[in-house]
Amino acid sequence: MLSKEAGPIGVFDSGYGGLTILHGIRQLLPQYDYLYLGDNARAPYGPRSFDVVYEFTRQAVHFLFERGCQLVILGCNTASAKALRSIQQNDLPKWDPERRVLGVIRPTAEVIGQLTTSRHVGVLATEGTIKSQSYNMEINKLHPDIKVTGVACPFWVPLVEYNEADSPGADYFVKKRIDQLMRLDPEIDAIILGCTHYPLLMPKILKYIHPGVRIVPQGEYVAEALSNYLQRHTSLEQLCSKGGSVHYLTTENPDTFSEHAQIFLHEHIEVEKVIIDR
Repeated sequence: MLSKEAGPIGVFDSGYGGLTILHGIRQLLPQYDYLYLGDNARAPYGPRSFDVVYEFTRQAVHFLFERGCQLVILGCNTASAKALRSIQQNDLPKWDPERRVLGVIRPTAEVIGQLTTSRHVGVLATEGTIKSQSYNMEINKLHPDIKVTGVACPFWVPLVEYNEADSPGADYFVKKRIDQLMRLDPEIDAIILGCTHYPLLMPKILKYIHPGVRIVPQGEYVAEALSNYLQRHTSLEQLCSKGGSVHYLTTENPDTFSEHAQIFLHEHIEVEKVIIDR
């Protein structure tokens, strides 16, 4: 039986990228407690099938619920694209219909209409997110007049995780994908970074972005959407504990996680290893 007591806000990612989402949320909402879970042992999720991503994400969300979270943010574009809707429709009614799971795609889709003048938008993301067409569907539900073009960037995540984001070699891969996207639609004036790792490549992205094109990272928009959501759902907000703490969990080696997390957070953190594949 899941507890009804107040607990931390859960943030889940297949790896480290969700730390950029957590950072954005904590900047705006520092008063809450947070529990971050990275399924690093089974990362990356991007190339995996819908069924596998759904099962892995389902296990992670239930684990965070068991650890007291009443609200879980999928700080992972692949999980948001491939698993969120199924969990909301199939699992929450059985587990606890009053708990909530939110993703990172919808907040960006909501705001993009204010950020494009040409009504031509690009998405740079993992292969799984691009193939899912989730950004296209979410944006077109809210803004039917916007044309969405996506390009997969398979080497961008390894560049970040192997601390090569500032290396000369990164220039080739970043420029290649931006140029590819702009060739597909030269009218694009806003590009969504549809992977939580990509903000760490921002210096390279800004170097090769075409004049007049706006870059849209997700962290600040997800944080603003969460703040608005909690203001509208006061009963759920009261079940989010407020101690200003954050605790980190990983399914991989804690020392490895801590070392990689410093790339994203620029600080040393303590990490607990957990098993969730049950």
